[in-house]
Amino acid sequence: MSASKLCPSVALLRSLGLSSHLVSRRCVQQTSMRLGRAIHSSASSQEDQKSFKGQLYESTYQRLERERAEQRRFAKERGQSSGSRTAATTFGDAVFAFFVATALSCYYLGSLNASTPSTASTTPLASTEPPKHNISPSNLQAAWADFVGVVGEDHVSTDKAALQSHSGSDWSSYTTKDTEHPFLIVYPSSTEEVSKIAKICHERRIPITGYSGGTSLEGHFSATRGGICIDFGRMDKILQLHKDDLDVIVQPAVGWELLNEELAKDGLFFPPDPGPGAMIGGMVSTGCSGTNAYRYGTMKDWVLSLTVVMADGTIIKTRQRPRKSSAGYDLTRTFIGSEGTLGLVTEATLKVTVKPKSESVAIATFPTVRDAAECVARVVGEGIPIAAIEVLDDVQMRCINEAGSTSRTWKEAPTLFFKFTGTPSAVKEQIGMVQKLAKSKGSRSFEFAKDADEILELWSARKEALWSVMAKRRDDSDHVWTTDVAVPISRLPDIIEETKADMSSCGLLGAIVGHVGDGNFHSILLFNEKERQVAEDVVHRMVKRAVEMEGTVTGEHGVGLIKRDYLNHELGESTVDAMRKLKQAFDPLCLLNCDKIVRVQRPRAGEVQAW
Repeated sequence: MSASKLCPSVALLRSLGLSSHLVSRRCVQQTSMRLGRAIHSSASSQEDQKSFKGQLYESTYQRLERERAEQRRFAKERGQSSGSRTAATTFGDAVFAFFVATALSCYYLGSLNASTPSTASTTPLASTEPPKHNISPSNLQAAWADFVGVVGEDHVSTDKAALQSHSGSDWSSYTTKDTEHPFLIVYPSSTEEVSKIAKICHERRIPITGYSGGTSLEGHFSATRGGICIDFGRMDKILQLHKDDLDVIVQPAVGWELLNEELAKDGLFFPPDPGPGAMIGGMVSTGCSGTNAYRYGTMKDWVLSLTVVMADGTIIKTRQRPRKSSAGYDLTRTFIGSEGTLGLVTEATLKVTVKPKSESVAIATFPTVRDAAECVARVVGEGIPIAAIEVLDDVQMRCINEAGSTSRTWKEAPTLFFKFTGTPSAVKEQIGMVQKLAKSKGSRSFEFAKDADEILELWSARKEALWSVMAKRRDDSDHVWTTDVAVPISRLPDIIEETKADMSSCGLLGAIVGHVGDGNFHSILLFNEKERQVAEDVVHRMVKRAVEMEGTVTGEHGVGLIKRDYLNHELGESTVDAMRKLKQAFDPLCLLNCDKIVRVQRPRAGEVQAW
């Protein structure tokens, strides 16, 4: 039955506004009979599942029938006259009509505003709405009291210097805006406390940014939406080492260097080795690698299981401890590289391996950076099982010399650093093979370590790369832009040569360094605000070059804020839309590290650089 057949006339609605003319009893009775037939029909065809409209009719009809029965009973008990009873009945009919009209009007207006959940498998950026957070001072101040109740007042900080350091760093390629800092920092000591903090934020709609070592480079922990920062610094324990199973359970603020010091006591080690100061939580979040990646793989290859606090405070564990499993979705790898946008990692079960019996390091210099890159491709193509291959260009070697941070002076030429591991005889054989290949590609010198001290000395230059360039800053207004890309190994000589030429002609101090054994390299640029556009253009061309060579916009640094708009070009819009859908599924209120990896609302005009 259509709504128009049940709706009272305009005259009827006017009559409810104190008009002298009342609706005829017959009209109301006919309306009541029609409504009753509609309800009976709806009940017959949908006994098990009534529509909202049917339920609305039935509920209204039954309530009005009860009221009319009460009117009749009241009139009979009081001995009302026939005229009085007619008036009472007419009044009841008018009330009935009024409720029917009101109910149908509400239903109609409600249907206009109904929001049907999307059934699409992806979420295009054009269909998004800005997240609705509550970062009002009153809400944040009230939350402060809640956090104090969880961790104690000593572990909630609003110190200005601490807020600043938890918003960005001197070595990040992203310059944090004045508004992009948290309101406060919370320091939990357990998974349970993190869960309680997340529940408070979920209820109050307060954004959360996670923080462990603070060594990330692409704006990963800038608080773009304000809110709070959860610093995992108190969660810095090695919880359990299973030597026989070759795994270890750690909290997120355990540094990889400290972990390896402890593992070495049992003849074990954990291979991923990013920059100094990096901690397990951030290493999981960015999917980092390091100099050992050529031989041992990246972070995702060394994580067995994660304990994660979801956006609403729910605690999950992704796996148990076996070396392999086909049980369900691989949530462990889903969280690795998610940069804190899907959940907060509070524990990690890591694989470890036996420390090599013998180790050595060699360095070789070349006339050009292309010659060095071609040597890398040749070594990889020959399948020589070395542990690491690193490249530092001539500018980088000069910066290291001028910084004076190592114990020796280096040749200022493109240089390859090789690391060899295995049995003593295997290491000796590998060094001989690499030396011959380097010579065939024009190496000018080849030097290998003869003892442990020389190993540390030769490898020290590689670890000082970033800091030596930062030491060249002209004043405090200078910034450093460190970024990375990766390409198939056959294209490595091309992209390194082209990027080197671009950097040399741009007028900025720029160096090339990288884990070239797997096609991954970095550029480090020094610039001030007047030179920012020049630096942005150099990085843009480098990233575009990598994508056009079927590479990736980031091999290990992660996406953060800097690389998110390049993902469409590397992966395609539909793939990025699927990532956005995953973000919405895990974090519907967009509380966790909002704006990183994928945009959650449309950019402003001119915000995205033209491809």
